[in-house]
Amino acid sequence: MSSPISRVDFRTDPAQYRHWRLAFDGAVATLAMDVAEDGGLRPGYKLKLNSYDLGVDIELHDALQRIRFEHPEVRTVVVTSMKDRIFCSGANIFMLGLSTHAWKVNFCKFTNETRNGIEDSSRHGGLKFIAALNGACAGGGYELALACDEILLIDDRSSSVALPEVPLLGVLPGTGGLTRVTDKRRVRHDHADIFCTLVEGVRGQRAKDWRLVDDVVKPARFEEAVRARALALAQDSHRPAGEQGVTLTPLQRTETDTGLSYRYVDVQLDREKRQAIWTVRAPQGAVETELQDIVAAGAAWWPLQMARELDDAILSMRTNELDIGTWILKTEGDAAAVLAADAALERHADHWFVRETAGMLRRTLARLDVTSRSLFALIEPGSCFAGTLLELALAADRSYMLDVGGDEAVEAAPPQIVVGERNFGAYPMVNGQSRLQRRFYG
Repeated sequence: MSSPISRVDFRTDPAQYRHWRLAFDGAVATLAMDVAEDGGLRPGYKLKLNSYDLGVDIELHDALQRIRFEHPEVRTVVVTSMKDRIFCSGANIFMLGLSTHAWKVNFCKFTNETRNGIEDSSRHGGLKFIAALNGACAGGGYELALACDEILLIDDRSSSVALPEVPLLGVLPGTGGLTRVTDKRRVRHDHADIFCTLVEGVRGQRAKDWRLVDDVVKPARFEEAVRARALALAQDSHRPAGEQGVTLTPLQRTETDTGLSYRYVDVQLDREKRQAIWTVRAPQGAVETELQDIVAAGAAWWPLQMARELDDAILSMRTNELDIGTWILKTEGDAAAVLAADAALERHADHWFVRETAGMLRRTLARLDVTSRSLFALIEPGSCFAGTLLELALAADRSYMLDVGGDEAVEAAPPQIVVGERNFGAYPMVNGQSRLQRRFYG
């Protein structure tokens, strides 16, 4: 693989966090940003004013996963800052200045996927988010706030919200800021145009009047108001109050110069051909289908473990193997076992753990959709492109099935695909369509 100095590992846990503080109080979790200035992922810059780099967002992504799976009692997440008079100043400009174009593309893509994941959990998982802006909020910091369901801004005569990329840098906000301002918050287009030209941003009652925030609150009442809104949002959530969470155990990954290997996912590199051969395996043996067995299996349940491994492999390959331009997607194993797991996902869809597992699969497949590589699926004897795993072939740019005409040995067990219930909308793309719809218009 790439040299140890340059390699990025997306695996982490709360004990390793340097930039976020996570606290729980009943149905409300507080995710507080406290970026360590000297904690940059790369040398050459300081993360001042709660600015962030890829390392900060890796921790944010992990924290969200912990809340989803390990704390089902949480119904509202309050995103705030531990810095005085500053919420977040966005992506670190000096980091961007030192970065290659490819690094910046991967960085912006991952940060936007994390924000999309916040909205996905609100839409499908019953987890609501409040951005408690207890200080100035600019650039990517405001884009993080925009991903939340509600935004509360402290009215201290100085704190503001801003998207200063246009007047300061001559670029558009990179992770969905303008789209969320107009399409999500319904800000008038003339107000949005003015807003994006103001370096100082907008504060106080004007920010509320322009729909840039939901409310402005005096400092003396700010914490009380945030708590009240968090509890109010929690009332409408369907996440359970008395369930035991599922621990996300560390992913076991074997890493060599020729690839990555997990229990259900394997990636082999051919550097001369600049291609990676991906193999995703079906459950080995009987898969848990009864609810008590599924919960007991926890992070080892095949749909969740496979999704976590695939997600980690996608992130690692996208960031660390820039010269590998072609990904060849294969599957192997028993298609019936995949369909049995799919049937369990369908039958227990209302259970919080099964629902979160489906969400993990949905977000991982969406990550594959926007990966800037040439994707080819090879459907061969022994493949199991069935149900959930068929989504891999549907996400590919091209799919090829082996023609076994005349080969009696292969004709006895020919390659095939199996369309299941999960292929009809369980894993929508970011545009809301299923991959079957996207592949076969009309």
